Amino acid sequence: MDLLLQALFVFTARIVDVSIGTMRTILLVKGHRRVAAVLGFFEVMVYLIVLKQVVGSIDQPILIVVYCLGYAAGNMVGSKIEERVSIGRIFAQVIVKDSYEDLVQALRNGGFGVTIFEGQGMDGKSFMLNIILDRKQVGTLKQIIERCDCGAFITTMDIRSSLGGYFQPKKL
Repeated sequence: MDLLLQALFVFTARIVDVSIGTMRTILLVKGHRRVAAVLGFFEVMVYLIVLKQVVGSIDQPILIVVYCLGYAAGNMVGSKIEERVSIGRIFAQVIVKDSYEDLVQALRNGGFGVTIFEGQGMDGKSFMLNIILDRKQVGTLKQIIERCDCGAFITTMDIRSSLGGYFQPKKL
């Protein structure tokens, strides 16, 4: 194989195998063991094929460099894929100081379930809104909160599993 083609193959295949590895890890953490196992099979297959290309031509330092560059690029590509796929749910906590009623109404009109807690912050009374939502809905949630212009403080956390509660019906 021509050295340039071999380098391009190594680079591209390394992006593929690292991207698959990123998705496999995320699926495993979220409890999707079977899909993660299937992805792991293909990840290792691609990895071994690429490794053979590099080790079989160890006297070509350019292959080592593109192997490493492919790994770095694969991390970036894998994280972008994961971002677009947005698997799972998150827990969003929104803290507002004053009138929360308009924000809660806007969130509920947007299809979000909201649980409200009253608390005491450094500057007095505050309200904590708890929302569990699909990761794909984060942009919509942030848009609604920004439109209300209520000086909200927002934190989010990944959820491994949940049971019960209110969620928007899935669109068919």
